[in-house]
Amino acid sequence: MSEPKAPTPAPGDTYKGWLFKWTNYIKGYQRRWFVLSNGLLSYYRTQAEMGHTCRGTINLATANIAVEDSCNFVISNGGTQTYHLKASSEVERQRWITALELAKAKAFRMQAESDDSGDDSTSPGAGQGAGSRNSEVQSTLRTLGSKVEDLSTCNDLIAKHGSALQRSLSELEGVRLGGETSEKIRQVTERATLFRITSNAMINACRDFLALAQAHSKRWQKALQAEREQRVRLEETLEQLAKQHNHLERAFRGATVLPPSQSNPAIDSKGPVPGKGDVSDEDEENEFFDACEDVQEFITVPADPKYHRRSGSNVSGISSELGMDDGTTSLDEQSLASSPESPQSQEVVPVRKRRSRIPDKPNYSLNLWSIMKNCIGKELSKIPMPVNFNEPLSMLQRLSEDLEYYELLDRGAKCQSSLEQMCYVAAFTVSSYSTTVHRTGKPFNPLLGETFELDRMQESGYRSLCEQVSHHPPAAAHHAISERGWTLRQEIALASKFRGKYLSIMPLGSIHCIFEKSNNHYTWKKVTTTVHNIIVGKLWIDQSGEIDVVNHRTGDRCHLKFAPYSYFSRDVARKVTGVVTDKNGKAHYVLSGTWDEKMECSRVMQSSRGGENGADGRQKTVYQTLKAKELWRKTPLPEGAENMYYFSTLALTLNEPEEGIAPTDSRRRPDQRLMEQGRWEEANAEKQRLEEKQRTTRREREREANRTANPAEEGKEPADGGGHHDNYKSMWFEQQVDPMTGEPTHIYRGGYWEAKEQGDWDSCPNIF
Repeated sequence: MSEPKAPTPAPGDTYKGWLFKWTNYIKGYQRRWFVLSNGLLSYYRTQAEMGHTCRGTINLATANIAVEDSCNFVISNGGTQTYHLKASSEVERQRWITALELAKAKAFRMQAESDDSGDDSTSPGAGQGAGSRNSEVQSTLRTLGSKVEDLSTCNDLIAKHGSALQRSLSELEGVRLGGETSEKIRQVTERATLFRITSNAMINACRDFLALAQAHSKRWQKALQAEREQRVRLEETLEQLAKQHNHLERAFRGATVLPPSQSNPAIDSKGPVPGKGDVSDEDEENEFFDACEDVQEFITVPADPKYHRRSGSNVSGISSELGMDDGTTSLDEQSLASSPESPQSQEVVPVRKRRSRIPDKPNYSLNLWSIMKNCIGKELSKIPMPVNFNEPLSMLQRLSEDLEYYELLDRGAKCQSSLEQMCYVAAFTVSSYSTTVHRTGKPFNPLLGETFELDRMQESGYRSLCEQVSHHPPAAAHHAISERGWTLRQEIALASKFRGKYLSIMPLGSIHCIFEKSNNHYTWKKVTTTVHNIIVGKLWIDQSGEIDVVNHRTGDRCHLKFAPYSYFSRDVARKVTGVVTDKNGKAHYVLSGTWDEKMECSRVMQSSRGGENGADGRQKTVYQTLKAKELWRKTPLPEGAENMYYFSTLALTLNEPEEGIAPTDSRRRPDQRLMEQGRWEEANAEKQRLEEKQRTTRREREREANRTANPAEEGKEPADGGGHHDNYKSMWFEQQVDPMTGEPTHIYRGGYWEAKEQGDWDSCPNIF
């Protein structure tokens, strides 16, 4: 199939031809047959497909056309559809650009005409004036068309007379002074006069065209705004219909994992819904997981009303499981009431007023592909990334954000029942992901020895300390303690791979939560975070995997499942389900919700086999439960969060300057501070300086270690290896074998808060 030699198209003509379309990083550019007709650009695999299978279409009336280089250009509708195209030659590319621009102008004109004909249609006398408005539009378009023709004619004349004038001037330069001089000068004068007249006509035509455009631009803008508002209303109506359809479908099936009291955020307007655009395209430009209709491992149904009149001890033998037997008192209210302490009895002391805003994020553009294309398959920590893709927080500060909903642990500390306490711990593990739903920026990689303290003892009764204890592989240790009777510690190392279309981040390490009063010791691990549409499209984040929260003292367990997003699934997005069981495997609570909004808890009254068969052929467990109680709900983001990296109220305060902190604290990082202030060029330069300083320090440390270990090797340059071979010792944490999990981990050795109180930071390294 040879490439057709189409002539340069005229306005309104259909234009067809072969172009190369970018599909993905594996297939690259693929040859496709494109057809431009009636303001629509469509493409097919072959010409034979034109009669039955269109692979994608873009309306040029709202499209942006951009030229990248001699053969490449991009067409995007500003939303879900973006075509990266390549022509066989520069001439062919220019033909397509000309055809597309003409078609776009015509489509926009037709749309404006349509909008204008409907403008003010609801006003009195609209029916009588419709014909006159349409006539006015047609007359305006004819006038504008004639002016465009005048401009074109004047342009041709200017080019013609300008060339003649140039030739005359060239001849004049070669003429000797004599009899023919006057004749040549007369010719030049005549042609210059013609050129001046034509130029004046051109200027007048331009002035008339500009005056007409200004006179009608306001009406066009009003019509366009009305169209946009109508589209928004239609989208909102469609969203409501989809929610109602999903709810009715669930009611028809007669059973659902989520209790009836839970709202159905099946179509969540707060986050991007992937896969809306070009789903018929075989090129797989969006990443989807397989459809999973049987992701739920169990079914819940309402329990018999008689259970609401019976006590917890009569039903399950757990006499201290409070607050789940009637429909009036919530779990957390009973838990708080069971404690002799009362927060209201404490004196309220003035606390520091924290900041509620940071400078707005600048709008700096950068080609991500130019940086990432050579980094496929590498560790994320080894990719040199400019601050344009960062957010002005370090990974240590992001780790401290796990404590955003610390109140869940406060409530858990007051529980008399370990099973009830497990519900709060499980809700706490889910809540730590709620801040990630919009946070597509990459946190700064901490420097080795960097620390971050979060002292909220006065406001919230807890304080925490993070330290970067290893650089390769990157690992951070975290220790938090609360005066309400709980301790949280963890060491998290990130394993990450860039897969081309998405980025997978696998946190390694265990999280420990110990309650002082009951001596209950809980452990769990984090799930995988996936960042989609790295190269093309709008970034969106998903959490998927399973978590087992284990109480090592009692043997209680909570199995949580984070369902991966599936375009074809009818389940709610970002769904999390879980079951709390005792050491004998008996279920006591069912958890349900989403990791970006809320979690609820339902008391299990009875369980049995006999539900629908699952994907593996086994029968599902059916749980009869009481009315669900809300454990946790996400706090709304502050006003203007979209311009402040989607930071939560806590995140906005993390990088606020404070006095008395260690010289290694993340708040003192100059590159991070410059980025927060919007000075990104200076931040990039400072980031490079800090990274080079860290490499130099590591080489010196390795050289010293080599001299100590083998004096004969003194003077040799050490290999530029990983940071875990350079004899580095943490300042505030020491490595031990965890007695609970048997894993090597860093545990807080103490001394930091005492050093802060005394202002003794002499032993801290100079890392900035």
